[in-house]
Amino acid sequence: MSAKSAINKEVFIPHDEKMLAAVQVKRRTKKKIPFLATGGQGDYMTFICLSVTNKKPSFVSVTKVKQFQGSSAFIKRSQWTIDQLRQVNGIDPNKDCPEFDLMFENAFDQWVAGSAGEKCMFIQILHHTCQRYSSARKPEFVNCQSKLLGGNSILHSAADSVTSAVQKASQALNERGERLGRAEDRTADMMNSAEQFAVTAHKLAMKHKC
Repeated sequence: MSAKSAINKEVFIPHDEKMLAAVQVKRRTKKKIPFLATGGQGDYMTFICLSVTNKKPSFVSVTKVKQFQGSSAFIKRSQWTIDQLRQVNGIDPNKDCPEFDLMFENAFDQWVAGSAGEKCMFIQILHHTCQRYSSARKPEFVNCQSKLLGGNSILHSAADSVTSAVQKASQALNERGERLGRAEDRTADMMNSAEQFAVTAHKLAMKHKC
């Protein structure tokens, strides 16, 4: 099971939520944490996750999840509602890059994703989700490539691929159905011919007896 699947299973499903997206990140700048607050838990992996409740009305959250070294468990550390998100900064609108910033009402984090592709996919899904679920005050997306906010986006391309696959599968099923239909017609004709042959044979047999 992948880390993202495990996070969804351990952190979100038990609370009747489903994870929409997740990206593994590291801080670009070290955050100053008081010595006593560190807890001596050592190295860890951090994931920024986007989730939505299954029950209506839907509530969308951005959650920071960590997995500490030597542990298989994923722990929810911080969580914000989508309406608390104020700004998403893509850092460079002209090229793919793994860096991005998230600004909330009471927090600001500078992240670097595992790859530019992971960051782009996360921001695109985040933007789409904000457009769908945010209240009147939607977060600002700055320094983000236009492909992430609309047009020929990754999501649209993926949707087109899925639609194409469905259409091909549907066409194949239709063609198969037509072949089966023709086979059924031939079978029905053969059964009718056999039945007529049996009736004729029975009549001839009765004549011979007479």
